[in-house]
Amino acid sequence: MAQLYYKYGTMNSGKSIEILKVAHNYEEQGKSVALMTSSLDTRDAYGVVSSRIGLRREAIPISSDMDLFAYVENLADRPSCILVDECQFLSKKNVCALARVVDDLNIPVMCFGLKNDFQNELFEGSHYLLLMADKIEEIKTICQYCAKKAIMVLRMKDGKPTYEGEQIQIGGNETYIPVCRHHYFHPKI
Repeated sequence: MAQLYYKYGTMNSGKSIEILKVAHNYEEQGKSVALMTSSLDTRDAYGVVSSRIGLRREAIPISSDMDLFAYVENLADRPSCILVDECQFLSKKNVCALARVVDDLNIPVMCFGLKNDFQNELFEGSHYLLLMADKIEEIKTICQYCAKKAIMVLRMKDGKPTYEGEQIQIGGNETYIPVCRHHYFHPKI
């Protein structure tokens, strides 16, 4: 029976390498996957899942108004699994459509992304995945400043932490660092 999975972690926890590994494992067994990512994530390129260690693959870009259920239902070759990167940027409509893919088409869906933003608020996609996912798993990493588990993301601007600004600002190691709760409120500068 298919399920909706939500695997979340902070920046640098290995979410993108994990999704690429899962895709590889399915394909190595002769099973097809539909690899997708948010159309908002253009760090490497539009419609690309890429890891910081250099692995990358083209993916189907998802916009907030895309009818994901109809897209999957109309695929000529139904995938064995759907893999979605940067799922924090999905809309409620997107998450509901993915749940429907699981329930009505019996295709497992695995979503990978952040849970909370740099202000420690949930993203829309994360919010609805936490509500609807059958299985939720944390992908762990450590704080940049100590050995504790990182549970928050600190946005940096000109080398200093910032707690204000738009929720969505695409960036990598130069913009975001994984931190524990203590170092979120008391960063080492």
